[in-house]
Amino acid sequence: MPTNPFYSGPVSDHFDGTRFFVPLHNQDKSRRALIRMMRGNGRQTWPRQAPSPFTTKPDMRVGGVRSTLIGHASFLVQAAGLNLLIDPVYSKRASPVQFAGPARVNPPGIAFDDLPPIDAVLITHSHYDHLDKLTLRALAKGHNPLFICPLGVDTLLQRMGVAGQGARVLDWWQGAALGSLNIHAIPTYHWSARGLGDRRFTLWCSFAIQTPSGLVYHIGDTGYGRGAFSRELCARFGPPVLAHIPIGAYEPRWFMKDAHVNPEEAVQIFQDCNATHAIGHHWGTFQLTHEAHDAPEKDLAKALASAAIPPERFTAFRPGQAFSL
Repeated sequence: MPTNPFYSGPVSDHFDGTRFFVPLHNQDKSRRALIRMMRGNGRQTWPRQAPSPFTTKPDMRVGGVRSTLIGHASFLVQAAGLNLLIDPVYSKRASPVQFAGPARVNPPGIAFDDLPPIDAVLITHSHYDHLDKLTLRALAKGHNPLFICPLGVDTLLQRMGVAGQGARVLDWWQGAALGSLNIHAIPTYHWSARGLGDRRFTLWCSFAIQTPSGLVYHIGDTGYGRGAFSRELCARFGPPVLAHIPIGAYEPRWFMKDAHVNPEEAVQIFQDCNATHAIGHHWGTFQLTHEAHDAPEKDLAKALASAAIPPERFTAFRPGQAFSL
């Protein structure tokens, strides 16, 4: 049995002593299935460039809540005078190397040098489109933030030479106070890995950010599963005033459904957690799967119409687009 190099702790309902898991949820795909997916027909061609019409130079501090999509799943959340970055990726590629792998088709909606002082960086999990070593090193050097992450990711950051103010490490449903904010790690139907041999050695999560202006719910990646976690979040913390819900990287469904929702399931999550507003993200920047570049936006519009939800309540955001409370 392999040894987990990143985390050692007691067995729990989602840790077997070596690997983390989601109870009653199918997560692992074989290498044969991965090869079949990569070689399969149906992969749409993306444009080489798809610039966003939005660009933002954010205020240094915000008293209420403002959420700005930097690109893909990277957000700047400004709340109660504090600045949080979630899953910041500024590199050209979401890849172990910068000469191959999924490349950006649009630049970050906030230039790195235009970022306000960053107080904390929240990391949902270890995949390359969410945890970017080059970006985190630059942030640690230039901003000296606190890192908030799930179990085992702190060890991964240490081995990458990412320090800052250190890390607050959370298990599912645990929280950490940061000024007037309380940040909680929420379970999600997903998995983690940086290579072929470390699958599920570190935990993954969503985040619930309690602010004086209301709850912000950020989902980095998730399948729909049984839909239990978003419903439980609402029961524990109340409905979010704003939810960041992924809407992209969902085709082919036979391969992606256990780890990534499609827009129809994203709308179901929106209803499950009873959010007031939602931002659709995780689309349009890196081509990770088969669907066309604009398919998530179009499919979200169809799903909202089918559910009789006004489209202004759940919008597919582009880099640089911001929402304020």
